[in-house]
Amino acid sequence: MTEKYDAIIIGAGSVGVPTAYFLSKSGYKILVLDELASSGQGQNKSAIGGVRATHSDPAKIQICLQSIDIFSNWKKKTGTDIGWKKGGYCFPVFREKEEKILKSILPIQKKSGLKIDWYDPEKIKKIVPGINEKGLIGGTYSPNDGQVSPLLSSESFTFEAMENGAEFRYKESVVGLIKEQEKNILTVKGVKTTKNVYKSDVVVNAAGAHASTICKMADLNIPVNPDSHEAGITAPVKQFLDPLVVDMRPGEEGKTLNFYFGQNSEGQIIFCYTPLNIFPGENRDSTSEFMPVMARRMVNLIPRFKNLIIRRIWRGLYPMTPDGVSVVGKPHGVKGLYLCIGMCGQGFMMGPGVGLNLASLITKGEPVIEKEVFDLLSPDRDFYSGKKEALK
Repeated sequence: MTEKYDAIIIGAGSVGVPTAYFLSKSGYKILVLDELASSGQGQNKSAIGGVRATHSDPAKIQICLQSIDIFSNWKKKTGTDIGWKKGGYCFPVFREKEEKILKSILPIQKKSGLKIDWYDPEKIKKIVPGINEKGLIGGTYSPNDGQVSPLLSSESFTFEAMENGAEFRYKESVVGLIKEQEKNILTVKGVKTTKNVYKSDVVVNAAGAHASTICKMADLNIPVNPDSHEAGITAPVKQFLDPLVVDMRPGEEGKTLNFYFGQNSEGQIIFCYTPLNIFPGENRDSTSEFMPVMARRMVNLIPRFKNLIIRRIWRGLYPMTPDGVSVVGKPHGVKGLYLCIGMCGQGFMMGPGVGLNLASLITKGEPVIEKEVFDLLSPDRDFYSGKKEALK
């Protein structure tokens, strides 16, 4: 017997699960499908947990401000601790190039509601204790950003969605869409999986690295291609570092564009870098080069890091778009299908805000943020006309 739902969400990850929560909260009968064994087992568990609104794109800023509001008030609202740590984001600057970039986007950030400012070297040294002050020019600091546990938050969003009546079915892959032609418009009416057929007038593609495959089932060519990034975490040390720190300088070893790290609520230092030459595809095996490169960068910036004990390292996938901007909304020419894909490695921090706006678009016909800002993420845009934003 074919089952019917108000909405079906493909993917129980950083974006799909919050979307399920907000839709179920609106009273919708929700089904969430995922090929893995439980929620958050794809790229969500590879996230380092940073949540910032410190972007250069107004849509990302406003959506991430909503995410911060949701994450920071989650324990008060639900009683569940998801490891929220308000410590801000700091971008220390050692070169005029980065100084010009960061100062040039401050007006955009402030206009979009972000609390952020430029600080002199003395202030940055207080914000980031023990930072190497050689050549330090200053930097930006946004105090309301923070960190969250990806696994704890995914589990809690899933639980709350289930409390609202949402169903989660795992180890079940989507192999096709139920489609009809209505007045020359392709209409999605449900999904076919490896186990069953489910009908719904609303299907949400939140399939992460496999999002393009789902799009092609609806004759859509949305360019989302994964590449991999490596990260690691240390044994816990006494709390000393409030913000998550981003050093935008390319590494002297010629392998990295920037690197970033922070101390989570349990005292562990969690870290990652952006490779100069990307690793396309879905290979998630750890590399031999990551830890030596990362260690040199971390100790160079904060010398006291030389005593850290590394607990583990891993690689996760960034589902990338050509312009480095996420794809959220309803594509033109296809009825019943909604997209929240191509998060470009920022799905965790954007997830709750995206879920909030997409649920509003589905249930009320409009997003929570202003439509003209939301449309910057449109599936119908030209993906090859712009450059990637300055702050990744």
